[in-house]
Amino acid sequence: MSGFFITFEGIDFCGKTTQARRLASYLRRKEYPVVLLREPGGNRVAEKIRKLLLSRKSSGMTALTELLLYEAARSQLTETVILPALKREQVVVCDRYADSSLAYQGYGRGLSVTMIDQLNRTTTFGLLPDLTIILDIPVSVSARRRQLNRKKKDRLEGEKSDFHKRIRQGFLKIAKTNRRRIWVVDGTGDILQTWQKVKKVVDAFLEKSRS
Repeated sequence: MSGFFITFEGIDFCGKTTQARRLASYLRRKEYPVVLLREPGGNRVAEKIRKLLLSRKSSGMTALTELLLYEAARSQLTETVILPALKREQVVVCDRYADSSLAYQGYGRGLSVTMIDQLNRTTTFGLLPDLTIILDIPVSVSARRRQLNRKKKDRLEGEKSDFHKRIRQGFLKIAKTNRRRIWVVDGTGDILQTWQKVKKVVDAFLEKSRS
């Protein structure tokens, strides 16, 4: 089977990072060559951009600057890591990708979705994931998990709840217009319950890819 690209999306604390790691381990047990990445980040240059984007010291950053930095990190990661991995017929699993810019900077910040879509096409070199899983949870669940985690909020996590509600609705709108690529999975259960739902979606995707 040739390489393929799977992404996880959702609001903060939806569980996507944990599920991306579980999926990478699952696919490796099935003897797929897997590259596990996060976005923004994934290589030296993009990780530096990530630190700038998420630092609370960057509180004065404008919405457009934020968008362009995300797009720059995405371009760097796609050209230097993702596309070469797919060319080697590896499986790429990524914690966030271009849909996050549409949700966060488009629906969340109010920037033009059309503009963001055009930027996404440029910075990804036209690459789309083969499968995207959105882990959907209410903002109230995200807030509760954040409190239990006791992790210091980054710049975006510290935004007001209305911002995160717009992002959640944005992801759901994106899913409705991309039904062949995107699956929405209820992420309100525990890690194992959510994993069973993710695994079912991925197994169906793998079976369809083999046929």
